[in-house]
Amino acid sequence: MQVKRHALLSPSVGTQRELLSFHYGLPGRGEKVYLQASLHADELPGMLVLHHLKQKLAGLEARGELLGEVVVVPVANPIGLNQTLMHGQLGRFDFASGENFNRQYPDFLALLGEQIASRLGQDGEANKRAIRAAMGEALAAIQPTTELASLRHTLVSLAYDADVVLDLHCDFDAVLHVYTETPYIEQAEPLNRYLGARAVLLAKGSGGASFDEALSGHWWRLAEQYAGRFPIPLACLSATVELRGETDVYHHLAEQDAANLLAFLQHRGVLAGTAPALPEPACQPTPLAGSETLRAPHAGVVAFLKQPGDYVEAGEVVADVIDPLSDRVSPVLAGVSGVLYARGIVRYATAGMDLCKVAGKVAFRSGNLLSA
Repeated sequence: MQVKRHALLSPSVGTQRELLSFHYGLPGRGEKVYLQASLHADELPGMLVLHHLKQKLAGLEARGELLGEVVVVPVANPIGLNQTLMHGQLGRFDFASGENFNRQYPDFLALLGEQIASRLGQDGEANKRAIRAAMGEALAAIQPTTELASLRHTLVSLAYDADVVLDLHCDFDAVLHVYTETPYIEQAEPLNRYLGARAVLLAKGSGGASFDEALSGHWWRLAEQYAGRFPIPLACLSATVELRGETDVYHHLAEQDAANLLAFLQHRGVLAGTAPALPEPACQPTPLAGSETLRAPHAGVVAFLKQPGDYVEAGEVVADVIDPLSDRVSPVLAGVSGVLYARGIVRYATAGMDLCKVAGKVAFRSGNLLSA
């Protein structure tokens, strides 16, 4: 195992942060898998999962059972990790710019441009290598000018040539769920089944230029652009894995998740041996455009009637919002049928505040499908 230290651009005189990456196996030998945790720095379950995964990878490497390369970044956002205000950690948005740490990653299709066609031929594997080489060249030409830009650049530079990219997050109060792009659904199915995902949200570009889609999106877009001319493989399965809720930071869950991730890597052939049998799927994938966010109709105390993981029918009451001054009680009804996969942890709602999300089966939204 190698530890690499990546200095971020210094934001101010006398201070500089760094990112650490842990490298297992040999580059160029088999598939490359990249895993990172806590890009939203206040989402901590992934850090604990990768702590346990690192110990297991070290043992596998020592026994010669690692057949590919695995790169682990357990603390993907040292900037946000240090953003503490009055004992509260605020790791989703950069204090300096107000930007979401998981938005505005490079659009490789735009960076590669039309000139990539001159490097393509009739061999899909050769095209994959050519595209990755061009991606590396494009990244090398970028000169970050802020600390946040240097963080984004460093993370993408570590992951751009990976066959699998897993970005570990969590929601406020949730069951385990996964976001991935629709063209990769067959590649993602074993991951979803090993993890026991209770909701799988699919989109063909969700908007916002998130980290995961920056690594996967250009492959299917290039395949569509050059369909009939050049074979382009779907060369990077990238997914955002939401590891339940913010407070689900327990050794037994982290050990379970780490073991399930290793089972997936074994299924991909990154680890020696026979992978465990695939569990039955815990859900059927649904469109991200079919996910409904229920909101508070007015200010008041929130009393949930449904738990994360419950299946709700359209028209069913999910929560009550109570104004304790007027004694007004407003039931919040699901507009779609599906699994309530995430809900907020704040129990006093301001008018219009997001309360929970239900994974509906029928797409009804368009445009940018991600929250702020």
